[in-house]
Amino acid sequence: MTDDASGEFGEFEVIPAVDIQDGEVVQLVQGERGTEKTYGEPVEAARRWIDAGAESLHLIDLDGAFEGERKNADAIDAVIDAVEVPTQLGGGIRTADDAVDLLERGVDRVILGTAAVESPEIVGEISDRQPDSVVVSLDAKDGEVVVEGWTEGAGISPVEAAKRYEDLGAAAILFTNVDVEGRLEGVATDPVRELVGATDIPVIASGGVATLADVRDLADAGAAAVVVGSALYEGNFTLEEAQTAVDGDE
Repeated sequence: MTDDASGEFGEFEVIPAVDIQDGEVVQLVQGERGTEKTYGEPVEAARRWIDAGAESLHLIDLDGAFEGERKNADAIDAVIDAVEVPTQLGGGIRTADDAVDLLERGVDRVILGTAAVESPEIVGEISDRQPDSVVVSLDAKDGEVVVEGWTEGAGISPVEAAKRYEDLGAAAILFTNVDVEGRLEGVATDPVRELVGATDIPVIASGGVATLADVRDLADAGAAAVVVGSALYEGNFTLEEAQTAVDGDE
């Protein structure tokens, strides 16, 4: 995959994060509970980003990610009902039936993390039933994939894992660098570039974006898209500014 390739995503896309905990939009620092800062009601946040020009949304049930079952289903259903842009949803999805139910409910892509690591065949099963619908989340600390809400090491590198899931039919890889996640201190591009070079499916980057330069750096590293949370919520830049920064129209 070349550095300017972006697979089915087309042009590089900046995707706002709507992470939900206890029914509210939050952002965590390095994925740790107790570090959250709240940003209001999920539907309001989703509409705000769509009004700002978002072409898709990244929805995460954080309680589901930590506890292994979806805890914010009502809030997420409300967002899906309220928006008309594509959505990708993760957090607490543990079975193929759960994933297919969500896809039939109106989610465009499901994000699998722990379930994919523990049972890789689930990626193929869902993809067979709903092609191009699975994004595998590879969250990494110190170069190792972590699961269970970023609390346990999986004993595999992101590149090894990405190759495995590409072969199983994953539509994309969501790569989160937990070492920089939520700290607003900048991104690490080398792991992203390595993943892009190792696979032929799109790599969506996440973690550490603080400035427009970070967004450009991830695009230059070959990512197909970037998920941005804290930097947008804190007003470091607008969604329009971020998209313009990589579209070359600034």
